Amino acid sequence: MLADYGYIGLLLIVAIFFAVTTLLIPFSLSLPARLAIYSRKFRHYIQTRWPLLARFIPPLPSPPKFMQIVPYNPSPVKNSTFECGMETIGKSWVQFNFRYYFYALVFIALDVLVVFLYPWAVELRGLGFSGLFAVLIFIGIIIVGYIYAWKKKVLEWK
Repeated sequence: MLADYGYIGLLLIVAIFFAVTTLLIPFSLSLPARLAIYSRKFRHYIQTRWPLLARFIPPLPSPPKFMQIVPYNPSPVKNSTFECGMETIGKSWVQFNFRYYFYALVFIALDVLVVFLYPWAVELRGLGFSGLFAVLIFIGIIIVGYIYAWKKKVLEWK
C-alpha cells in the first residue's frame, strides 16, 4: 500500500518545491541590487555618525552589474497604491467583512477532507471494514465541526 502513495508524496514534494521557488526567485534575482543599495546606505550612516570608525572599516564591495539581473529602484510612484493600473479613488486600505474568512476556512476544511478521502477511495477494497470505520470517524469529526459552526451562526450571512 505504501508503494501506491509514492506518487502522491512525490507530487506533494514537487508542489511544495514549486511554491517555494516561485516565491523566492524574484527576491533572489534582486538581492545583489538590494545589497548594493543597503551597503551604500550603511557606509553613509557610519560616515555621518562615527567618522573615525569609518576610517577603519574597509568599503564593502558592490556586486558587479552582470549580477544585478533585476534592478531595485524604489520610488514613491512605484510604492504607491494602485488598482488594475489606475490610481485609487478614496481610501486604499479597505477592511473586508470578516465573514469572508469564515467561508474561506470552511472551503479549506472541505478541501482537506477531499485530500484525505482520495487515498481511501483508491484503496477502498483493500482496507476493508477497518478502513470504512476510520473514514466514518473522520467524516463524523468534520460533521461535528460543521454543526458547531452552524449552531454558533458563523455560516449565516448578515
